[in-house]
Amino acid sequence: MVDAALPGERTQPLRPRDPRNLGDYELVGRLGEGGMGTVYLARTGGGVLVAVKMVRADLAYDDEFRRRFRSEVNRARQVPPFCTAEVIDADPDHEHPYLVVEYVDGPTLADVVEQRGPLTSANLHGVAIGVATALTAIHGAGVIHRDLKPRNVLLAPGSPKVIDFGIARAMEATSANTRTDQMVGTVAYMAPERFSSDPGTPVTPAADVFAWGSVVAYAGTGHTPFRADSPPATAARILTQPPRLDGLSGPLRDLVAHALEKDPANRPSARELLDLLISGERPAASAAALADQPALRAAAVEAQAVTGFAAVPETAGGSVPTLDIPPGMVGYDENSIITVPISAPPGHTRLTGPPPSEPGRRWALPVAVAFLILAVVAGAVMLALAMRPDSGRDTAADPTTTPSDDTAVPADRPWMEDTLRQQSYWRPSDQAGEGNCHFDGGLVVHRDSVGTYKCKGPEDELPPDLRIETGVRLLTPDSCAAIWFRNVKQDGYQVRVCENNIYLGVHSNDGKVSVVKTMPLGAPVALNAEPTLITLAVEGDTVQVSRDGVRVGDAPLEKGFGIGRVLLGIYNERDAPDEGRYEVAFTDLRIWKL
Repeated sequence: MVDAALPGERTQPLRPRDPRNLGDYELVGRLGEGGMGTVYLARTGGGVLVAVKMVRADLAYDDEFRRRFRSEVNRARQVPPFCTAEVIDADPDHEHPYLVVEYVDGPTLADVVEQRGPLTSANLHGVAIGVATALTAIHGAGVIHRDLKPRNVLLAPGSPKVIDFGIARAMEATSANTRTDQMVGTVAYMAPERFSSDPGTPVTPAADVFAWGSVVAYAGTGHTPFRADSPPATAARILTQPPRLDGLSGPLRDLVAHALEKDPANRPSARELLDLLISGERPAASAAALADQPALRAAAVEAQAVTGFAAVPETAGGSVPTLDIPPGMVGYDENSIITVPISAPPGHTRLTGPPPSEPGRRWALPVAVAFLILAVVAGAVMLALAMRPDSGRDTAADPTTTPSDDTAVPADRPWMEDTLRQQSYWRPSDQAGEGNCHFDGGLVVHRDSVGTYKCKGPEDELPPDLRIETGVRLLTPDSCAAIWFRNVKQDGYQVRVCENNIYLGVHSNDGKVSVVKTMPLGAPVALNAEPTLITLAVEGDTVQVSRDGVRVGDAPLEKGFGIGRVLLGIYNERDAPDEGRYEVAFTDLRIWKL
């Protein structure tokens, strides 16, 4: 349970499967969960509170992600803490890679606007200055945020704090998330050039400036400036329409409109934004915003002294990139985190100027939008699971591939799916004297003595009621394929599939497995044969076991285990020799919520 003395109304207790330590950090509560993983409140050895972001399991197994994560963390650590949450530590090589940042005890800008409405003039100007200060520091270190949005702005005492800068890039083009022609972003805050048909179009600091304009507009009006009924319609407005800034006035409105220019070359830099906000046409507004925030004033002054930030690069010949409405965008609302295919169909709409008047081009935009909408309808069922909105106060900003407990999942779509023919959710492992797991046409599990061995699989906490389906092969005599469910540490249920019987057992912390029920098979499982399909329907206090679609039997679940992990591994027949070669294989695992 979370210490009652800990700050933060939204800090949640740790769940049973959550680790209690990561490296030298003691985890004491949950702050949120996002696309990159789970965010924990933690203590250092000296008792200082920090936020620890633990990368989710499937990303941890991706070598390309680890490489990018290591690179981006090193860059992010160079960002000075001017209105940013300082990056303190990281371990990209840990079994569960993690990032440690300054703990900021304050609500997100999104929370405040959702609960209280648009900000007052002085507070709005303070947020505008704070976020511009942060971007000046971030860009000065050669970093681009890539996913600036209200949920990544924390309203801490003293000054706003921007979080998660630069980390979105580690998610892009990794095998666990997107293809090499895709990017990650939050549609309502994405700049037009991010939808370019040219995969070589760079993401520059100007994209963050565009996001700044959208964030300030949202804070001042309660709406994003290109709001529409769906993410595709929002993207179309970003590409083709002027922003709607009703509710903003005066120089701040003009500056937001300037930041939202379609052409990145026309936008101000973050440093120019900051200079205009502090000493522009409304010095009184700046003075009012900074009057009671000496920390914000000091951070802004220091950020103004930062030099060396990247200028907005011009495209070849100084022209504006060709912009397209990409197909396949889906999401729950305009603020959804989405994976956006960069490529576009032939006949894309060029937005470098007014569309030609000839009939052949007059319908280009409507056709593109129609194509986009059709693509959304066709792809929504397949991709909606990967597009959940952020939850929590301090979250990563990228798509997730495994739904949370409260995500609605179509009955016919697995929560988790892995062919087990190459590293994905499961990965190779080798423990001397115990056993090993490797890939050879499936996930092969090996032991040279009797006992259990579990392969390294996902840390995902799954609900108690599930249907688990996987192909099983027994490769040597007296070998049994073991499937654990509702597993927390050593405690949980184990079903082991042997040549002549299927057993349900209870695995306890002492390493012993107590058999609850033996279910004889009508025909033996042949050795070295094609996989036999094993299905476990786990619901309430019963598990129903089937083989190749034929029900083998039911067994009681009397220990009351609830949420937990699903694991794969090996065990042996009860009368197996102590020494021998024991080997099984798994293929095509799928897990559904019941």
